[in-house]
Amino acid sequence: MKKIINDPSDIMEEMLSGYISAYSRYYERVPGQNAVVSKERRKNKVALVIGGGSGHEPLFIGFVGKGLADAAAAGNIFAAPNPQLIAETAKAVHEGKGVLFVYGCYAGDNMNFDMAEELLQMDGIKTAHVRVWDDCASAPKERIQDRRGIAGDVYVIKIAGAACDAGLELDEVLRITEKARDNINTIGLATSPGSIPGLNKPTFELGEDDIEFGMGLHGEPGIERTKMKPANELVKRMYTELKKEMGLKENDEVAVLVNGLGSTTLLELNIVYHDLNKLMGEDKLIVHDAEIKRYCTCQEMGGFSITILRLDEELKKYYDTPCFSPYYARGEIK
Repeated sequence: MKKIINDPSDIMEEMLSGYISAYSRYYERVPGQNAVVSKERRKNKVALVIGGGSGHEPLFIGFVGKGLADAAAAGNIFAAPNPQLIAETAKAVHEGKGVLFVYGCYAGDNMNFDMAEELLQMDGIKTAHVRVWDDCASAPKERIQDRRGIAGDVYVIKIAGAACDAGLELDEVLRITEKARDNINTIGLATSPGSIPGLNKPTFELGEDDIEFGMGLHGEPGIERTKMKPANELVKRMYTELKKEMGLKENDEVAVLVNGLGSTTLLELNIVYHDLNKLMGEDKLIVHDAEIKRYCTCQEMGGFSITILRLDEELKKYYDTPCFSPYYARGEIK
């Protein structure tokens, strides 16, 4: 696998150095830690700390900024950040109002963030967490806490950041963030494998004409492997699953994200939304906002995911609040 790197053991250091150097007007680094901190974060509020394994860029480091997360702890490639890193990241942005952690629901992340919370609580810092479990293909609804977090992280972080910046107390920020998480579902499909920098083989194998519905962001098995089909057939299958999972009905107001997994072109992703928009129109859903981006990736994995967030007036308020990072921005920052 061809990767534009130097020594594989230097990947994290050089990646973070490049990112923070390029965007030094927005970011600084926690000394001695693989963590990105916003220079423009608001003071005297609940701190929002996100994080997870690297290799999914721009998630997570690209979602630190005004109205978004205050800091991100960056684990090694596809590996959870360690508890000490998470705790030191939180201490760097703690303002005395508590810390909310948002991260994808994976065993390593769950364990390490829990341990970090214990360390912080021993120091008298109040904490809470929201585990994102939007991947509805990864477990049945009765085991929702076993579901993985994928592109739905984007919407949860957006709303959590706005709630923190509004000056709300930790318990209220937690309630709103959980409400957002519980109104988001995602399903994806893979057309080709991704890779881990430094290794010379892909993360999984997929036949030339094969696709896999529901495949995880690291190559975890999906729900069905089948042959490639026209875009409209793929989109209809995925939308049907989401519609059933969420109980979507006429006049539901939604935000929609078509997310590329790494190598799929924007041309193709635009066609995906063309087909998806027709289906939502037929069902008379109200699309408050839609985006076609690469936010949650797996190196050069081929494929895409569809994320739907059901909105009400409260969630829409925080969704619409302005924010900015080099990779995600909404509205006008005043």
